[in-house]
Amino acid sequence: MKNFVEKRLGNAKDDILSGLTVALALVPEAVAFAFVAGVDPLVGLYAAFMIGLITSIFGGRPGMISGATGALAVVMVTLVAQGNDMGNEGENLGLYYLFATVILMGIIQMLAGVLKLGKFVRLIPQPVMMGFVNGLAIVIFVSQLGMFTEVVDGEKTWLSGNDLMMMLGLVALTMGIMLGLPKLTKKVPEALAAIVVVSLIVIFANLDVATVGSFIKDGGGEGLKGGLPTFQWDIFSKIPMNLETLYFIFPYALILAAIGLIESLMTLNLIDDLTETRGNSNRECLAQGGANIVTGLFGGMGGCAMIGQSIINIKSGGRGRLSGIVAAVTLLMFILFASTYIEMVPIAALVGVMFMVVIGTFAWSSFRILGKIPVADAFVLILVSGLTVVFDLAIAVFVGVIVSALVFSWENAKKIRARKSIKADGTKVYEIWGPLFFGSIKAFSEKFDVKGDPENVEIDFVECRVSDHSGLEALFQLVTKYHNANKKVTLKHLSPECNQLLRKASPLFHDIIEEDIDDPRYHLAIDPEAFKA
Repeated sequence: MKNFVEKRLGNAKDDILSGLTVALALVPEAVAFAFVAGVDPLVGLYAAFMIGLITSIFGGRPGMISGATGALAVVMVTLVAQGNDMGNEGENLGLYYLFATVILMGIIQMLAGVLKLGKFVRLIPQPVMMGFVNGLAIVIFVSQLGMFTEVVDGEKTWLSGNDLMMMLGLVALTMGIMLGLPKLTKKVPEALAAIVVVSLIVIFANLDVATVGSFIKDGGGEGLKGGLPTFQWDIFSKIPMNLETLYFIFPYALILAAIGLIESLMTLNLIDDLTETRGNSNRECLAQGGANIVTGLFGGMGGCAMIGQSIINIKSGGRGRLSGIVAAVTLLMFILFASTYIEMVPIAALVGVMFMVVIGTFAWSSFRILGKIPVADAFVLILVSGLTVVFDLAIAVFVGVIVSALVFSWENAKKIRARKSIKADGTKVYEIWGPLFFGSIKAFSEKFDVKGDPENVEIDFVECRVSDHSGLEALFQLVTKYHNANKKVTLKHLSPECNQLLRKASPLFHDIIEEDIDDPRYHLAIDPEAFKA
């Protein structure tokens, strides 16, 4: 009992400290993504708080952090701009169209959870997963480069001279602390310690460097300080609740729902691998959907899982739901009571933390295995990495899965084989090996010599499975050719499912399928459990 309590208390300490670290890292990310979407920083911060809290409590993956993300923000910017064009100048209708879209997005995601579509994330191949991780690491790295700029006369320019050296020095110090501290003690999260130490150095040395506060002001915001999120009644009065509105927001909602679920479920898989535990994908779909509905109703920009912050959390020791809850609640406390102090945190410290996330996220082993895996898999890995950087996560994953599926189909299409023999009574036997599906039907049909075959033909499927309708149709056409040539054909060792489908398809098959089979190979193929004993 004592060990159990000590373990729980230890986890709670790690979760709390990790949550504090994540909360600090969430601030500039949420603010930056709000600027990308074209909305006020508080809209991004409220989203990070509400989505982070709800998914931490109800989600399917303890330790995973959710909030406002760039993948969604780049879609939202067009939605907000078009929404603003529908109203008068200064009416800001785009914001309310955004809230309505986020609510609909949440409904779609909850439907995905109810229909248990989360399990389809298992169909994502390993090369796609590695490409996603590498691409996302590159995206995180590139996004941090924007922090090495300053606003001069209303325009952004790259840092240079002493300002650049100061920024690089503080980033290097942050990374050095994160690398060295674990060698001295693991009781304090290295990311939190690095942020605190670098912040204190900047404050007490009165260094003139970019901070969270200056970052917000350079983007056009007024600061972090705000009140509690409030219910957005104006959604229902400022935008018309009719089919025209639905036609406008539904495509955006569908795209956002798909991107959000793909990013969340792939992050869930990654955290599963890091922690060697198993999350619940369908539960995560429901939680993400519910969180986005609440966020839209209370003035947030919506969001999904954040891979960078999730990895910070895991690396800092956060494993339970408490870490996400602490991060979300702490973020709200920053907004309500501690905005002045959080605005003093130097951007360099947060950039250093994110650079360490990049190093930890990138699958460096992919360089080692590129020459050892099939060429097609290596191509998919590189393709997904590139598409993630150039376009977005959803397009990269869709293309990667499609290319992998086509490669799989092509390889399996080449595996169809037919061994031919003649029985003592003159019957010609075709023994078929390999899957019969849309990709292999041409090769399958070419195995047979209808005109040259004897009057009796037997086709044995003991080592073959008919996988789809294309395979059934190819089989139907082959049998028809033999019948038109006045030759008798018998089908043996068909699987029960195929047997049933063929009998439904045409009466032609009723008399040519042989069911009285005394062959242990066939029974082992259709019911392996029966032979385990």
